[in-house]
Amino acid sequence: MTGIGRDTAGGPFVLPLVVDIAVSKLDALDVIAFVCDGAVEHAGTAYPRVGLAANAWAEVEIPKFGDPPPLVIDVCTDASLALPRAERDRLAAGLERVGWAVRSPEPGGL
Repeated sequence: MTGIGRDTAGGPFVLPLVVDIAVSKLDALDVIAFVCDGAVEHAGTAYPRVGLAANAWAEVEIPKFGDPPPLVIDVCTDASLALPRAERDRLAAGLERVGWAVRSPEPGGL
């Protein structure tokens, strides 16, 4: 699956999705895995993620303790900027189907 052997955060191409809900990192990863028909990779490490496609994965950034949401989901890839855009849009559609309201912090995003 995506990112085998990789145990560090991020990639050279990253596009964020913002979700204005309070949910734990583990629960968010489980929902992402569910809507993408994937699995949480590197569970129990500092950098868990969900594989989205070959060379693309999603990571979750949670607010610091005491800070309110939003939760940020980074769609990352080592390949090109076109790949995270397509995977971000696919992930956003899946999350919206389960009731999450998502937005892109980029102007004109999504």
